[in-house]
Parts: sequence; structure tokens; C-alpha cells
Amino acid sequence: MADVKYIATRESYGNALKELAENGADNLVVIDADLAGATKTGIFKKAFPERHFNCGIAEADLICTAAGFATMGLVPFASSFSMFTAGRAFEQIRNSIGYPHLNVKIGSTHGGISIGEDGASHQCCEDFATMRSIPGMVVISPSDDIEAKSVTKAAYEYEGPVYIRYGRNPVRVFHDDSFKFEIGKGELIKEGKDVTIIANGGLVIEAIDAAEILKENGIDAEIINMACIKPLDEELVIASAKKTGKVVTVEEHNVIGGLGEAVCSCLSENCPTPVKRIGMNDEFGHSGPAAELIKEFGFDAQSIAKTVSEFIK
Repeated sequence: MADVKYIATRESYGNALKELAENGADNLVVIDADLAGATKTGIFKKAFPERHFNCGIAEADLICTAAGFATMGLVPFASSFSMFTAGRAFEQIRNSIGYPHLNVKIGSTHGGISIGEDGASHQCCEDFATMRSIPGMVVISPSDDIEAKSVTKAAYEYEGPVYIRYGRNPVRVFHDDSFKFEIGKGELIKEGKDVTIIANGGLVIEAIDAAEILKENGIDAEIINMACIKPLDEELVIASAKKTGKVVTVEEHNVIGGLGEAVCSCLSENCPTPVKRIGMNDEFGHSGPAAELIKEFGFDAQSIAKTVSEFIK
């Protein structure tokens, strides 16, 4: 296991921006809210200082500045913590980016409870819900370094507003360099016949490990990485649900409004199927080490396997 890598997807984001600019993305600009070191857009800033703009601690200005750049034909990536973009600047995202359908990419880092010690005030578990509610907004949560880079490049190439959540903590890299993300498409990681587990973000690797635990107990789980929450890959969801007959969703987000509800909406209209949602159960997190919080709220592989086992009984 010496070749296993652990990389935070926020770092992947910074590296992908730099690579895009180095490879001909001359219209790409990056805007930050005084958090370039934390969001890792500082990687881009070091290489292309004339194309990086710091708006200071003023997220509403960050979003409106990005909107202005987009009207001039540039492709802006506006970056801050998820709580400050999807939360504090929601009105500006809705009215200045969503309503005119501008070509702005929102790179949000530090989403979910895994930001750990920063506590509930910064642990944004509502961003999928708020961003999904904006007409025309694409919503993505990549799972590892390779997918995060591919997502960033796909967002740059896409014409329209995109919200991407990147993680704070290093996660195990499980994709290889041949992987390519496509907006609106999920990824079937492992086929199975007893239950479907659909996950995104840093919890995909936990779902993969949970499948191994379930296998030891005679349960054959199908694993889907659904990085793109909106538009959802309904075809993949329906096909898997028809095959296994039971679905479990796993996300570092409130069970209200996120991946779980997107899957439930799809299935209730097209293929009624029992669904168990694993996520924050309409509650806030609290301060603590990220790994301990992941276990406490039932997002680690052992907890997922236990929940799935109980559900399919």
C-alpha cells in the first residue's frame, strides 16, 4: 500500500486552475475572499498573479465581481469556504449569477463536518440544498484528487454557472489517470445485486470500504460515485435500483435537500424503491477532529456497513 496517495481536493482545485492556465485557458481568472492560502487558489496566484484578484472578506462583492468578469467574456472561478459562498452570498449567487445564467464557477472549499475543529458555524451541510434550488445551477462534489482536477476542467469547459464543493482534508486517491469526469454522469465503481450505495465527495472511499465489509457478511453491494448532484444521472440511478431493489445514499450534508433527496425524487417518479439516507439528520455538527466526527455521525466505512445491513433486513 506504499503507493496509496492522500490528497485534499482543495489542493487538487488549486493545481487544476494552474494547469488550465498553463495549457491555454487565457480567459480564466480567479477571485478569492482573502482565503487564497486555505482554498489553495494561492497555487494559481503564485503562477499567474496578474489574473488573481482578492476581494477581501466580502463574499457578496466576490460573487458580483465574478459576474462582472463573466459579462466581459472571461471565465471566473470565485472561491471561498462553502459556508460563505452558498450561505452568506446566496442572494448574490441567485440574482447576479443564476438569474442571468452567467458563466461563473464557484469553487467552494471546507464543506461538511470534516472541516473539524472550526465547528458548526463553519461546517456547511446545507450547500447542496441551496445551490440545487437555483435554476440552471450545476452542483458537483468530487471524491478524490483525480476527479477533482477533472471536475475543475469540465466546469471551465461548460457554459453556465457551476458550484463545486472541495474538501479540506486529504482523502485516498482511488481513480487512475485515465478517469474523465462528465457533467450529468455518475460512475459505477462496483457492480452488486443486493443493495445500491450512492455516495459523493470524501465519503465515496468510505462507501467503497463499506462494500468490502458487507461482502464479508454475504452482502453484495453496488457502489456508485455520484459527484454530480445536479443534473443527476437518473438513468444510472434507475437502472441500479431496478437491479438491487434497495438504495442507500451517503453524503456529508443534511439529509434534507442534498444527494439523498435528489435520488428519492428521481426514484419516486420513475421507479419507487426503498431508500435509506445517510447524512446529517437535520442537526448541526460541532467542533472536533475530523476523523472522530466522521465516526460519530455514522459516515465511516464500519458505520455505513452497519446501517446498510440493518436496512436491507
